[in-house]
Amino acid sequence: MAERAAHDAGRALKRLAAAALLAAAAAAHADSTGYCSPGRPLDASQKDVVLRFGAAVKAELERAGSGVALISRSGLDLSRFSMRYSHAGLSLRDSADSRWAVRQLYYACDDQRPRVFDQGISAFLLGANDAALGYVSIVFLPPEAAAAVERRARDDRAALAVLADRYSANAYPFALAYQNCNQWVAELMASAWGDAATRAEAQAWLQRAGYVPTAFEVGPMIAASLFVPFLHRDDHPEDDLAAGRFKVSMPASLETFVRQRWPEATRVELCHDGRQVVVKRGWGSIAEGCRPSDGDEATPLP
Repeated sequence: MAERAAHDAGRALKRLAAAALLAAAAAAHADSTGYCSPGRPLDASQKDVVLRFGAAVKAELERAGSGVALISRSGLDLSRFSMRYSHAGLSLRDSADSRWAVRQLYYACDDQRPRVFDQGISAFLLGANDAALGYVSIVFLPPEAAAAVERRARDDRAALAVLADRYSANAYPFALAYQNCNQWVAELMASAWGDAATRAEAQAWLQRAGYVPTAFEVGPMIAASLFVPFLHRDDHPEDDLAAGRFKVSMPASLETFVRQRWPEATRVELCHDGRQVVVKRGWGSIAEGCRPSDGDEATPLP
């Protein structure tokens, strides 16, 4: 009996933590430059670390010889869900903004709507929550797939054609009511590979192509979403809500889909701990704490 009570209490705490994390996700997803109020500013030494890490990330992008990459950064602590990454975009070598700028969705607080935004690599990394420890995942597509995505991403009209009018951090990927940052990337890729001209066509193509979003199991605490800005329930299927589940586009689901559809795609993961940069090539993950394993490359932070 005591063991069962402890087990139930543990599940309740996990669900409560999940709801709290989703609430935090609303803020983190809403605006990659700091939500709608200024956060704690980084000091000069913290900014210097992030800028130097950005140089290492740019070096990996240059090394690949591609014109576009799917790039994701850490931000929220989603380790309870075995997730490292919360925010993804498309890094474009020949961006009009700056070399390898990341084209992404963000929430424009003044306009109260999502926008497509180009942001340099260093600024993209400065949007992470932890300046002392950072992770970046980069996926390079095979040439034909990459060329199609690059054309769509660089085409302002095409990029805006799959941008929603309303934002939700936990947007359901197969409904048109809302969109989050990662879902915009999914629909942009669908427009490139499925020749989709609208959000509805892009979502239909994703379903046919077998795209599987990430599932957040939050249990009864799903009701908390009613009181958190940028979290919504009205776009999610009733059976998911009854089960206490949100299905959401996350970097992990984007990478899994790309790998399944394009087995030739390659991946590089980088991290820093303020002292060194660790690089892992392949689809494995760097050990927690940015600790190098056999086969990883570890160098002093440039």
